[in-house]
Amino acid sequence: MYYTSIVLLAAAILLIENHDILFDGSTTRNIPVRKIYRNFLFIVLIYYAVDALWGVFDSLHLIALLFADTTIYFVALASGVLFWTRFVIAYLSEENAFSRFLFYAGHIFFAAVLALVILNCFSPLLFWIDEDGSYHASVARYALLLAQILLFLLSTVYTFRGMPQAQDSLRKRYRTVCLFGLVMAIFLSFQWSYPLLPLYTIGYMLGTSLLHTFVIIDAKDEYKKGLEDALQREQSHHSELKAAWNVAYTDSLTGLKNKLAYIETEEQKDVLIANHSAPPFAVAVFDLNDLKAINDCFGHKAGDQYIIRASRVICDHFKHSPIFRIGGDEFVALLEGRDYEDRDALQHSFDNMMDEANRQRNTLIISMGMSEYDEQEDHTFHHVFSRADHEMYLRKRHLKRQAENNQLQV
Repeated sequence: MYYTSIVLLAAAILLIENHDILFDGSTTRNIPVRKIYRNFLFIVLIYYAVDALWGVFDSLHLIALLFADTTIYFVALASGVLFWTRFVIAYLSEENAFSRFLFYAGHIFFAAVLALVILNCFSPLLFWIDEDGSYHASVARYALLLAQILLFLLSTVYTFRGMPQAQDSLRKRYRTVCLFGLVMAIFLSFQWSYPLLPLYTIGYMLGTSLLHTFVIIDAKDEYKKGLEDALQREQSHHSELKAAWNVAYTDSLTGLKNKLAYIETEEQKDVLIANHSAPPFAVAVFDLNDLKAINDCFGHKAGDQYIIRASRVICDHFKHSPIFRIGGDEFVALLEGRDYEDRDALQHSFDNMMDEANRQRNTLIISMGMSEYDEQEDHTFHHVFSRADHEMYLRKRHLKRQAENNQLQV
């Protein structure tokens, strides 16, 4: 029963190595080459089952069962060749003379075996079983064996010659087909001289182990590379989106956040306020004094420089707050965290700075108003903004009166 033992060992190795491919459909879903590889493995398992039974029937000299099993054996053998050629064609993914040859060779071999199996029922073209239950091979059986050896050798030579010029991923596939064909050709050659040894099974065992090693590992490498490429594309896409977002939400003149960014921030704050989860914050509104006069007297380029200078002063003073330019000469700062805690000191120092600039008749005068969010009274962000805007206009009038008084004193 050593024959059957070797076949069962080969079947066990195949099942252990390829259990995920054979029994987990998700590993082959939407991957045609894996589906064909899975079908090939099932055919090999069927071949193993038939070959294992052959060993049992041969040792027990069950002539009728041995004849029937040997007949099925040749059909399983031909099916293995057919599905192997299909796998190689799909695996190499090449439309050339070699792929066409494999296609026709696999189908012709399968059809020839079926014809011989049928004829063998009437005349011993492939094999016969004598009265003692001994198996005897006929000429056609050696012809089929020779055809398989040549087919496997041809695939080995073709892929070996193509490896040096192939790209890395295709080179790995060439290597896989080359090694499988070489192993099968070697063991089939030994099978020629020792027809009653399970050498075909041993060749399949080693060949499918090689396929598992290279096909699955290479597939994992390709999958990993695909993930890395997808991640790189995602990062590139994210960078493009970020750049587009920066363009869409950035004021082109000052580099600050623009009105669109302000509106989005206002909407986000409204959601937090409605859910009573808004953290403490304050809104500071800024307006530039005498921008219209500068534009009228010196031109809009000078006015733009005035706006840029003002934006830098605001940013330097409120270093930890997002600053928005929401109009031609109007800015808003959203004070949270550190700047919120220091809001009174920041407002006081900013007002003092503007008072001193006003007394010195400095051209850069910025009016500021500030208001804090009151959870009990404020139901929207705009309520806080409106109070700050009102305070800003009061401050603006104060600075103008102060400037007029300074002029009268002079």
